[in-house]
Formats: sequence, C-alpha cells, structure tokens
Amino acid sequence: MFRSRIVTLMAALALALVAGAEVTAMAASADTGRTSPGNEAARAVVDINSAGVGELETLPGIGPALAKRIVQFRDEHGAFKSVEELLVVKGIGPRLLEKLRSRIRVGRTKGSR
Repeated sequence: MFRSRIVTLMAALALALVAGAEVTAMAASADTGRTSPGNEAARAVVDINSAGVGELETLPGIGPALAKRIVQFRDEHGAFKSVEELLVVKGIGPRLLEKLRSRIRVGRTKGSR
C-alpha cells in the first residue's frame, strides 16, 4: 500500500512537471508581441557600411572573426555597394547571405551617390 502511494505520488509529480513545461512553452509562444531590449537588438537591421565588429556580431552566423573580416574588407575596398558584395568576404556564401538578407542593408556613406 505504501509503495502504491509512492508510485501514485511520483506519477502525479511527473504529470505536473510535464503540464508545467507545456504551460511555459505556450506562454513563451504567445509572447510574440513583446520584445525585450536584447530581442530588439537581435532583430535590428544592420548597416554593413557603418557597423563595427560588435554590431556585426549580433547578426546570425557572424562571429568575431567573420565580423573582423567584413570590417577589414570594407576598410581596404571602400563601402559596400550592395549586400551581394558580402559574398566576396571569405566565409560568407550564398546560404549565409540569404540568412542575413532581411537583417542587413547598405547605407549611404560620405562620397556615395
């Protein structure tokens, strides 16, 4: 009898944990209207002609080394004229460019027309 109560109690606890996880997941998916400061930065559009290494690192798939290569390329060759020019930077291929496309833009710089 004692053993059956323990089993019942453990089963109830397991169900409560599963139900709690489902409620948490539902609440998280329903929270699409609110953004925290971190989420806003993660969704911000980045100007690849003016962004520094830190800002570039906020983009998906861009780590410190690749961010440095983007800035270095820009410094050596001038402002990007299109987002497609990122393909010239070592480490950026068509798949990564498509992943970045909605999050990047080419802004005007001094001397651009």
